Amino acid sequence: MRDDDDRALVARAIDGDRRALELLLDRHADRIHAVCRRIVAHPEDALDATQEAMIAIARGITRFDGRAAFSTWCYRIATNAAIDELRRARRRPIPAHPDAPEPVARGSGPADVVTARLDVDAALREVPEEFRVAVVLRDLCDLDYAEIADVLDVPPGTVRSRISRGRAILVERLGGNQVPTSERQNDDG
Repeated sequence: MRDDDDRALVARAIDGDRRALELLLDRHADRIHAVCRRIVAHPEDALDATQEAMIAIARGITRFDGRAAFSTWCYRIATNAAIDELRRARRRPIPAHPDAPEPVARGSGPADVVTARLDVDAALREVPEEFRVAVVLRDLCDLDYAEIADVLDVPPGTVRSRISRGRAILVERLGGNQVPTSERQNDDG
């Protein structure tokens, strides 16, 4: 089963094979959750968005037309679910939170890696949604500019601009430090 590629699994899922659908969802669940977590930032809301995305993928599998890669289609659904969750969250009252701790110097140990990721997550929360979504799709999902343009339904030039502006805000929020290389991908587009 694991040797089946996404296309074969999608074809079987469209034909009603529940096991194929489960395998597809399992194969992409971590990346879908990562997209939702980075866009939404709040862990429980990210889980809600992930669940909504997985349900939407399962319900909409028969509408997948194969024009884009299945993973790109999943990212589009996850992005939309995360944005919907952000809108729902804005309508909820916001509990008071203590000030976040100051970023600490980065080293190379596991605790430093976790701290760096937490710093990036905190900085991402401060990036406006339209820029944050583009940065997450590029740097976390490693989508190229054309794929991001397809997911967001905007021109590639807009994608490039949003990523540039989003990264600039991230660098500013991270105290002028560069985004850790584990958080940034090559920008060949």
